[in-house]
Amino acid sequence: MDNLVLKLERPRDVAAGPEPALEREWLVTNGLGGYASGTVCGVGTRRYHGWLIAALPSPLGRTMMLNRLGERLGFREGEPAAFGVEEISSSSAQSSANGRLVEFRLEAGLPVWKYEVEGRVLEKQLVLSHLQNTVFVTYRLLTGDAPVQLIVRPSVHFRPHDAAVDVPHPGPYRFTASEDRYELSSGREIPPLHMTLRGKDAAFTLDASSTTRLNYPIEQSRGYEHTGDLWSPGFFRVELSRSDPVTLVASTESWETIGALTPDEALHAERTRRSRLLGAATPAAREGFPAELVLAADQFLMTPAGRIEDATRAHAAGEEIRSVIAGYHWFTDWGRDTMISLEGLTLTTGRHVEAGYVLRTFAYYIRDGLIPNLFPEGRNQGLYHTADATLWFFHAIDRYFETTGDRATLHLLLPKLVDIVEHHLHGTRFGIGVDPGDGLLKQGEPGYQLTWMDAKVGDWVVTPRRGKAVEINALWYNALRLLEGWVREARGDSAAESIAEHARRARKAFNDRFWYAQGGYLYDVIDGEQGDDHACRPNQVFAISLKYPVLDQGRWAAVLDVVRERLLTPVGLRSLAPGSPDYKAKYDGDLRARDAAYHQGTVWAWLIGPYIDAWLKVHPEDRTEARRFLEGFVSHLENEGSLGSISEVFDAEAPYTPRGCVAQAWSVAEVLRSWVKTAGEP
Repeated sequence: MDNLVLKLERPRDVAAGPEPALEREWLVTNGLGGYASGTVCGVGTRRYHGWLIAALPSPLGRTMMLNRLGERLGFREGEPAAFGVEEISSSSAQSSANGRLVEFRLEAGLPVWKYEVEGRVLEKQLVLSHLQNTVFVTYRLLTGDAPVQLIVRPSVHFRPHDAAVDVPHPGPYRFTASEDRYELSSGREIPPLHMTLRGKDAAFTLDASSTTRLNYPIEQSRGYEHTGDLWSPGFFRVELSRSDPVTLVASTESWETIGALTPDEALHAERTRRSRLLGAATPAAREGFPAELVLAADQFLMTPAGRIEDATRAHAAGEEIRSVIAGYHWFTDWGRDTMISLEGLTLTTGRHVEAGYVLRTFAYYIRDGLIPNLFPEGRNQGLYHTADATLWFFHAIDRYFETTGDRATLHLLLPKLVDIVEHHLHGTRFGIGVDPGDGLLKQGEPGYQLTWMDAKVGDWVVTPRRGKAVEINALWYNALRLLEGWVREARGDSAAESIAEHARRARKAFNDRFWYAQGGYLYDVIDGEQGDDHACRPNQVFAISLKYPVLDQGRWAAVLDVVRERLLTPVGLRSLAPGSPDYKAKYDGDLRARDAAYHQGTVWAWLIGPYIDAWLKVHPEDRTEARRFLEGFVSHLENEGSLGSISEVFDAEAPYTPRGCVAQAWSVAEVLRSWVKTAGEP
């Protein structure tokens, strides 16, 4: 693990203007859904950038608790020299720093900054304690015999992490001190922020101040409020020398919990935990690029902090509650994303027990034959408006069972799976149900977007896809065949025969009706609001890629050729082929502009997984070529977005600028899974 370092040597001075250190980001998570995140150079460009975003019980959810640290070094003569960026204007980064960022690196995923300040070199490292809302920020002086004075000013704006930066502060804030323990509270339901500075001769100076009109340029570019204020109670002052590092600890946990670990113990514990993660992963993923993905995968697996009743129920049964954050910074846990990601996040990484927890957690939430689409921030109840998440549930169970052989879980879930199919056959919420005329699965209800192409602005559903969508029916057929096999094993041939008949009927109708002869590929939707839709989209890949392909094998190569020619890019598949009337080459602008492009050309990284699955079915001996489809992600992980992870989406054309979430669960999961799958010889 010591060799697992991503390093940026000598980033340019941020005062020179927009450059990679401003655009590149870092992310550390705590296994509860909480996180710390920022830019490499220290400028907060998003509402989500901060040193501690705590995952708090419902109804609070994730909450911004510590936004910013102003950092200076004091010498015997002259004014203290800042080495962190102070603010950013609307046009460029403005820094009062006398110091210079000379290196940024991720050591096994943990960020480390190196600065030169008035001839001295110092490092700063961040650690979040696993399953705690506690951050450790440690400063180490690397050169110079004489000690210096470190000054650290914390600034805050307690608010939901996805609230606009201009929402009012919940204050007035109240600051209290007892020996070396400092507490900042807002007098509301938000728990207090506990802070302490561990170092030689540490002290705190009360000097309340506000920083106004701070600009967040990415929020501005995305059409949101982009100027806000921060408040600070004062500053810490402490001696920093080569022999005496200094650590700021900030937390919403109790003082007893905070005091349980020294900074060195916290760092050692987290490095040990990460080393175990790499050791548990499949051997092909323990070094280099896939090892970085193993650590990235860990960012998304979480124990939901707010669902106390659910956790209590699970504990009573000897279980644990687990879920998956779909993406950082703004997504919560989504059923679809969880099921698509499960194999890459848990089975490829050797976290089989947690995979079982995830499946059994979601099984509890089945309602009317559906698993939840998502759990909104700060809420215990899920939303169920999805036509495909439940079908992906079957896929995830199959991958889990094939890997673990856990028949106990399969038998536990089997009655629920039979009930799901029964609900789909007879019809359930949102118009989801089998058409008795042809055995295909239809879906759709006005005002709802039920497939993974789910962009919606106000009342405008951008890609409604009401009718019989190609991937929904590929998933439906796959689910029927999987259930047929499980029922046949558990209950005998007669019990499975009716399921097999539904599968045969669906497959025949699919091949009769979805083939678009003029284009040599598959319709995206049939029997839709506007008839049959022949837009060339990546959804047709699932008719080949799944365990039980619904498409006749004789048409696989033709479909794959079209997808490769019109949709494949170095970082995934386009969501719509160029030349289509609704095609958008870029995903940027305000919310309406972005959502208009979200599934209308924008490249999705996760789709490279099913594409490679389909490729290897057509070309089973050519893993070398399949591996080449992943090469673009190596440079992206090392140089773009959130370093060490993979973004949600990319522009549809070169240079394929990364967009959306800087770290996305199914992007990481599918690239990791595919990298391992294409390792070695078949």
